[in-house]
Amino acid sequence: MDSRSARKHEVILKAATSAFLDKGYPGTSMDDIAKLAAVSKQTVYKHFADKEKLFAEIVLATTDRLDTTIDLLADIPIDASNLEESLTRLARQFLTTLTHPQVIQLRRLIIANADVFPDLGAEWYERGFERGLATLAATFQRLADQGLLRIDDALLAANHFSGLLLWIPVNKAMFTGRSQDAEADLDRYAAAGARVFLAAYHC
Repeated sequence: MDSRSARKHEVILKAATSAFLDKGYPGTSMDDIAKLAAVSKQTVYKHFADKEKLFAEIVLATTDRLDTTIDLLADIPIDASNLEESLTRLARQFLTTLTHPQVIQLRRLIIANADVFPDLGAEWYERGFERGLATLAATFQRLADQGLLRIDDALLAANHFSGLLLWIPVNKAMFTGRSQDAEADLDRYAAAGARVFLAAYHC
């Protein structure tokens, strides 16, 4: 794909993302997307065979952002002398990404269309959130091997950790339609989540 075509591809993706988030999947047409992107409908079809393929690319593109966060999680140094501070920093990064307004909006969109596109929802979960949990589990297992945590099931511990962090802000956003919580609230959730996690798992 040449640079001009690549730019047009991105413009269409951006327009389609905006349209899907605003009108939902059923309420969005390829005409809407073409108009928003300021291109012809023929151009949209040249880049994407149909609306379903365009929707799938938008949904799965968000896993790129999650990939970056997963890499960051894996690289965050865990200081044995200040375990709570290290886990709080890790928790804050996790929260920042998974409560990003567009991630929340796409989550709503995926759930709303789960019956129509079950495989797409499953792929988004596996490539994004599930990989993040596996990375957390590996981190926690490493800490357990060093004698810093008491863990029988590292993946279950990763689920507990993420649940402590995400239960309040994600449910609030999903049910109320609000966007990301204030920075101070996210700081509080991260600190409290790390503290409660260590109360259960610290040696």
